[in-house]
Amino acid sequence: MDFTVIDAALVGKLLLLLLVGLGPKIALVPFLEKTHAFDTETKARIGRQMVLVAVVTALILFATGALLMRLLHITGGAVAVAGGIILALIAIKMASGPTEKPHDETGLPVDPEKIAVFPLAVPYLLNPVGITVVIIASGEVVSIASALLVIGLILIVGALDYLVFTNIDALAKRMKPASLIVSEVVFGILLTAVAVQLIVSGLGSLGIITPTAAH
Repeated sequence: MDFTVIDAALVGKLLLLLLVGLGPKIALVPFLEKTHAFDTETKARIGRQMVLVAVVTALILFATGALLMRLLHITGGAVAVAGGIILALIAIKMASGPTEKPHDETGLPVDPEKIAVFPLAVPYLLNPVGITVVIIASGEVVSIASALLVIGLILIVGALDYLVFTNIDALAKRMKPASLIVSEVVFGILLTAVAVQLIVSGLGSLGIITPTAAH
């Protein structure tokens, strides 16, 4: 990402990446599965905590990402490769469709506070794409304006998440299970492609390969 010039193309690209990396789509089905046994008020509370944890974590990573990369002697390319690998694992599971029972049938009580943080906030809501984008952006911002742009877009996407997950029951009534499954598989395939692109871009940044520009 080139933050030297802030224009519509940069804003659009960053917003799209954050919608994938911090938006509601990847977390939607896991949220429905993990919270199916709770009442509407508890679901909304889980949604609020999940969004808060994901957004705060993203902001902390943005504030400290550049320092962490310097301290750990890692580059943006290495972060991209790592993020791509983890995203690929999640995306392949999504693309494979439902192959296991969707609900926990162990009979053990589920702690809403715990599932809101893990796995719902991280790695589903703030997923590897979001973590990668935020850390790389942290190392590449060149001005206060570019930093405020990233922070502002994180908060905008977080506001969208808040609207979705605190009104999940009303939205779920409009969702057809078959449509959810199909969209999950299709989005999983697209995310697998994103994961591959992250890995390729990361390897290119590390000088291991020379990516060929698409025509």
